[in-house]
Amino acid sequence: MIFSRNFLSISCFAALFWGAWGAIALPQAMSAAEITSGQVSAQNDLARLVQQATSQDQPTSQGAIAKLREFKDAGVEAFWLTHRRDLPNNPQLRAILDAICQQKDCDASRLYWHRDLETAKVAAQESGKPILSLRLLGNLGDELSCANSRFFRAALYPNAAVSQLLRDRFVLHWQSERPVPKVTIDFGDGRKLEQTLTGNSIHYILDQDGRPIEAIPGLYGPQAFLTHLKDAEALMRSLSSEDANLRRKVLADYHRDRLTKLEKNWQSDLSRLRLPNQPLLSASEIPPVASAMLASRLTIGKAMVELPTLSRTAIEPLAEANPSSQFAKLSDSDWARLARLYQNRVYLDQGSLSVMQRKLSANASMPMVVRSFERAIAQDTVRNEYIFHAQIHHWFANDEFTNSPNALTALNRRVYDQLFLTPASDPWLGLVNGNIYTGIYTGINKQD
Repeated sequence: MIFSRNFLSISCFAALFWGAWGAIALPQAMSAAEITSGQVSAQNDLARLVQQATSQDQPTSQGAIAKLREFKDAGVEAFWLTHRRDLPNNPQLRAILDAICQQKDCDASRLYWHRDLETAKVAAQESGKPILSLRLLGNLGDELSCANSRFFRAALYPNAAVSQLLRDRFVLHWQSERPVPKVTIDFGDGRKLEQTLTGNSIHYILDQDGRPIEAIPGLYGPQAFLTHLKDAEALMRSLSSEDANLRRKVLADYHRDRLTKLEKNWQSDLSRLRLPNQPLLSASEIPPVASAMLASRLTIGKAMVELPTLSRTAIEPLAEANPSSQFAKLSDSDWARLARLYQNRVYLDQGSLSVMQRKLSANASMPMVVRSFERAIAQDTVRNEYIFHAQIHHWFANDEFTNSPNALTALNRRVYDQLFLTPASDPWLGLVNGNIYTGIYTGINKQD
């Protein structure tokens, strides 16, 4: 058995789990006695499944994990409550919980994620909650998903306030946009360095029918992320009218108001830094060109991880990847100055620090790593707000994604094509430039 201690008895488990029982809904028409009987029966089922999930017999373990996922949040909580003391130091137990949650490092967040949007919509309609739908490159349950999704698992999901809000007031769903590109550097002596190269992530806020009402692009500080979640939740409540035209007006007005506030903040920040005034949104209609180098440079946290490898492996000269579009509002140094205006609003709590600590090498300086990461988050927060979120507000304000049954698909396509610069039409994600001579036949090896 994986679990190093004696398992709690079913009766002890039932008593322990009683306080978390609100996660399982039972028919309101049942009598008090029937409800109590139903609860005890389900608790006993959970206790048995939690024990079976740690079985060394693979079919037994996998079957129990699948059954625990049917209990959703209650299944996550049951496993966490039973093993919470051993999880921090037991990778095997953490892997089981990750499979129940469908998220890497779930012991720090305790979040249940739907993998199918239709089932998430059913859960949202039953609970009256909005849906938080994450799109990413790779899989949220893998260590090597795209860089921003890894940062979400460190900076956002383990944060006590963020995880509580997500558990209590949102239905969670994630979907992979496409596999994340990876590069392996073999040092020839048995050591290998594996790293992801490019890819960005976005959280969509959907109503109970799966229609997008807001989007939070890329990495934000926990405090800013919380604010956006609460604002989106309030927005959904204001969209309760069954009048489609009124709903569209309320949604467009909300985003128009947010865009106006962003424009005022932008001009104010430029003035504080004594920088020349310039419009927040570019009037340029030149379609952006896919570029892995530029896509990575647009977000500081990702750039710190990806650019050292990209600059050595890409067949695209760094000079050709310099931003020359609407993304070049400020130089990197001026973005850093702007981020310092908001640096004190970005801080990581103990949940995040614990996740980071277990991933660091023994000789790493935790205080230095935290300071560097918080600086990067501050820069990503302002860049994502002024570059990406402003454009998304503009699209919603112009009623572009409010009256289509395929609104989410259309919005997501626009985001990845025009903002993240990783269009579906480019199978190589901007990593290959056909006009650059490499000395290798095509430079491409595609296996069937």
